[in-house]
Amino acid sequence: MQLSTVLAGKTFTFASVKEVLAKANEEKSGDILAGVAASSVLERIAAKEVLSQLTIRDLRENPVVSYEQDEVTRINQDSIDAAMYEKIKSWTIAELREYILAYETTESDLIALGKALTAEVVAGVCKLMSNLDLIYAANKIRITATCNTTIGKRGHFSTRLQPNHSTDNVEGITASLFEGLSYGCGDALLGLNPVNDTVSSLMEVLKRFDEIKNRFEIPTQICVLGHITTQIEAVKRGAPCDMIFQSIAGSEKGNKAFGFNADTVREAYALLKDRGTAKGSNVLYFETGQGSELSSDAHFGADQVTMEARCYAFAREFHPFMVNTVVGFIGPEYLYDSKQVIRAGLEDHFMGKLSGIPMGCDCCYTNHMMADQNDIENLAVLLGSCGVNYVIGVPTSDDIMLNYQTNAYHDAVAIREILGLHPITEFERWLEKMGIMENGRLTKRAGDPTIFTARG
Repeated sequence: MQLSTVLAGKTFTFASVKEVLAKANEEKSGDILAGVAASSVLERIAAKEVLSQLTIRDLRENPVVSYEQDEVTRINQDSIDAAMYEKIKSWTIAELREYILAYETTESDLIALGKALTAEVVAGVCKLMSNLDLIYAANKIRITATCNTTIGKRGHFSTRLQPNHSTDNVEGITASLFEGLSYGCGDALLGLNPVNDTVSSLMEVLKRFDEIKNRFEIPTQICVLGHITTQIEAVKRGAPCDMIFQSIAGSEKGNKAFGFNADTVREAYALLKDRGTAKGSNVLYFETGQGSELSSDAHFGADQVTMEARCYAFAREFHPFMVNTVVGFIGPEYLYDSKQVIRAGLEDHFMGKLSGIPMGCDCCYTNHMMADQNDIENLAVLLGSCGVNYVIGVPTSDDIMLNYQTNAYHDAVAIREILGLHPITEFERWLEKMGIMENGRLTKRAGDPTIFTARG
């Protein structure tokens, strides 16, 4: 295994595969903060060159966190399709990239391929791709999942309606929920981030969501994004719940910092299969985001793209309905500006899909980073063009509880029209029944929440 190269008359030598992966990454402020980034553009190019000649086997056999100390590594390694891996293990990462981008390589080819790739391989090939490569490759793949409805079909672009409220006031949440529904949002999920992570608060909101879903016969899913253990207890006490949520990290240590492990997720899944309200088998929702492992000193000296890919390897084990990267939420410490945020969003979406999970994105930014609403709208359109399953929608793009900016309720409508996309089919039929949509476009009644209040 060769870990050195000569470039512009200078020899670059790397101590490990982990270092090659880190220094081959596009510039990210989080990698600089962690002390693992390339020191120059020339060193970054050298690392990419070395990476391109490493094999799939080299990367599989050198996980950034060892098998013995980390359950994420074990889950990933133990899930690999052995027969497919034997066919491709000698490919270089450059050859893997060419195969993924080849015109002749089909969606079914890529889905089969992904089952044989560890997270380090997925991250490695991502680092050799341009933004357009990431868009083109991701657009080849659709990963579907079914809870009450099915997400991720080709030709569809969905939204998670996020009616957050600064005090968890149920009437305020309901008002925002009706506004979002009136714009055609919510086919992926009616999902709230709670202020109060208590069982009683979660139960109150879940009951209201369930009441509205049933009263208006809305074909969608509901979830309140409390901590996984709080949600488990709420369901045990009888709360209606279609799916359970948890933020995840790319290492066992990172997940412990979030207050859970794989067994907690298994408990949640078993509980929902027994007492949940979903009709389908995909009943979990995970969120990720580059840099979270560094926040808890759980990155083990690895770069943030590689750690992010490991999140998707962990998620794949549990067959979720939804996964999304909250791409700019942490702030400029990890993604400094719009260029880094857009790159990260495209990376995460591609890596998630290649890993075989139903991937969405919260196209967001915080007010102390070098980005604005135009940048986030750019990212949402780019992701729509490469087949993202869903984005987030909040009132006028401003989340008053989380204090960040993301896509507005009406953004998805514009993107659907521009790209010729539709909501989930059952949800579109429901919008037509409610008079909100007709012939694939919103009617003049759209944006008027009294559609729901007038009906009691």
